Amino acid sequence: MSKLATAFIRIDAANAADPNVVLVGEAERPAALVYSERMSGALARLYPEASEALRLAVRAQHIRRWTVPRTSYPMDRPGYLRWRNDLKQRHAEWTGAILADCGYSEAEIARVGALIRKDNMKRDPEAQALEDCACIVFLESYVDDFARKHDEAKLAGILEKTWTKMSDHGRQAALGLALSPCIGGLVARIAKGRPHAQGRAS
Repeated sequence: MSKLATAFIRIDAANAADPNVVLVGEAERPAALVYSERMSGALARLYPEASEALRLAVRAQHIRRWTVPRTSYPMDRPGYLRWRNDLKQRHAEWTGAILADCGYSEAEIARVGALIRKDNMKRDPEAQALEDCACIVFLESYVDDFARKHDEAKLAGILEKTWTKMSDHGRQAALGLALSPCIGGLVARIAKGRPHAQGRAS
């Protein structure tokens, strides 16, 4: 078995321990595992020639995320930023330990860690590719749930930020998604530089 296949098994096993579940079809599955599979699926579609390091980083981006809940940090903007930055470092460390056990070199582990942290994202095409995948997965699988919990102004703001994070390649992929009428309408407005919807998009 290849190092990559072994690493995927180990990463998936870590994420399969997530006590939070999501419904996929008619089956409940660990939320972290489903997310990682969706990330790999997005990468395969968007960047089919992705390097091994990028494939590993995408699979492990949110490894064991549930173990550090948002509520363990102050519920303000500084607390959110510290939680997010600490998580990136922990994801990189947890993944690095798995990769070391699988026989990856220190340089390979360092590269995967840099991608997970999205170091120098705007100057590193692979880090940008990971961000594209995260944005696409959000739009495909999670934005509708977000929309049910927030008003349209909040939703439009999140979609604007998502759009800003993506490369041109990612944006083209986003425009090709089969989104709900509400989300699709807002994304189309943002793409045209008119983000603030007037009334519910249809």
